[in-house]
Amino acid sequence: MGNRPSASELISLVLDEGSWESWDSPPEYGEVDDGYGADLRSARARSGTDEAVITGAGLMRGRRVAVVASEFRFLAGSIGRATAERLIAAIKRATAEGLPLLAAPASGGTRMQEGTPAFVQMVRIGEAVAAHKAAGLPYLVYLRHPTTGGVMASWGSLGHVTVAEPGALLGFLGPKVYEVLQGSPFPAGVQQAENLYAHGIIDGVVPPEEIAALLDRVLTILTVRPGPGSAQPDVACTGAGPSYAEPVAVDRTWKAITRSRRPDRPGVRALLKLAASDVVPLNGTGQGERDPGVMTALARFGDAPCLVLAQDRREQAHQPFGPEGLREAQRGLRLAADLGLPVLTVIDTRGAALSPEAENRGLAGEIARCLAALVTVAAPTLCLMLGEGNGGGALALLPADRVVAAQHAWLSPLPPEGASAIVYGDADHAAELAARQRVLAADLAALGVVDRIVPEQPDAAEEPEAFCRRVGLVLQEELVGLLTRGPGTPESRAARYAF
Repeated sequence: MGNRPSASELISLVLDEGSWESWDSPPEYGEVDDGYGADLRSARARSGTDEAVITGAGLMRGRRVAVVASEFRFLAGSIGRATAERLIAAIKRATAEGLPLLAAPASGGTRMQEGTPAFVQMVRIGEAVAAHKAAGLPYLVYLRHPTTGGVMASWGSLGHVTVAEPGALLGFLGPKVYEVLQGSPFPAGVQQAENLYAHGIIDGVVPPEEIAALLDRVLTILTVRPGPGSAQPDVACTGAGPSYAEPVAVDRTWKAITRSRRPDRPGVRALLKLAASDVVPLNGTGQGERDPGVMTALARFGDAPCLVLAQDRREQAHQPFGPEGLREAQRGLRLAADLGLPVLTVIDTRGAALSPEAENRGLAGEIARCLAALVTVAAPTLCLMLGEGNGGGALALLPADRVVAAQHAWLSPLPPEGASAIVYGDADHAAELAARQRVLAADLAALGVVDRIVPEQPDAAEEPEAFCRRVGLVLQEELVGLLTRGPGTPESRAARYAF
């Protein structure tokens, strides 16, 4: 264990001094054989605790939270029946009291001295966590070294947000058990926290002394809601836009498309840096996949919280986003629905990956599933068309209760050059065809697809800071309105496309 903190030391790091209130009562084991009894006595003396988890509540930077933390020094943090009863009681109490729940497992899994009767308790623990989440309450997990077995496969892997201790051993089967069963060592580094982050299984790697600050930021985003007196920013922007009987001129359309493609045009990372009051990046699908071309994050614009699902144009310049990115977006939608957070999607893409690998990984199906999830999600939704909007990869993030667009943003079934190739056999008619296809934000406003256009003066790339702050104020206002009105229905979201 080295210098890694014990459960009590971790709680002291995270909670305000003097605020800890234990919820634990003495464990009840019934009759145990002499060998197990000796193990329990030795574990109590070694660890200074009476069981492998300690539970309770306290203040974290003034906010009351519930905590369940493993003590690895007590029989390797293993879960017996008494341990499970303590865990379940604490989870249910946190739910009943409406408290966010912080879990800090460090365990080898099931207590072998108790066998299968202890093993099956993971079902009850998982159900208690699911009920807590179903109540709309945050469940945040800090995986510590080591976390394996049934603990990793139950309450260790169910967090809304999950981060881990640097260098922690995290996995299903412990390496010693693997070597005995398989006759060879487990490959080095696979079950390390940093590798899980690289594969999109956890959201971050954070040292113990920094965990309180991170958790406080997460809970601020998840729990803050604008009050009835929240200021409504006065932002100069268009409403539904002018009604165009004919498509806008070819040169105007092509000028906008050209501006949207400038490499120095601000993307989502610049927007969040300049306009958001707080951002906590998330990572991956939680199922072993991550796509750098899609960014998921918890964020606030002013006091308005949201779950951001964004296409990152700079990362996509190196690698177009694929089905993994769409599955990452679907993870974000589930998280938003769990916590009642508004969803902010950001469209800014040259298009999804066009490759045999993307086809083999189910790209088309993931576009369809992302569309369906966004149309039906039980959370308010806001779409920002920030720049380029090529093809089905852009469409997958479009359906929303409200749609805001930058002045030079656009949406097209294909890149204009590709559409020209289909119609004319070459790319020479791209500008003309784009104008006829009514791809611009102004055209989409006239159709009722876009609700609001944010001006560029004259080009976002020439005023990146002012533009991002202008967009941020609009997003704040829109999010406040959505929080007041609540989510739309699938029918209302689809109706805006019934021209």
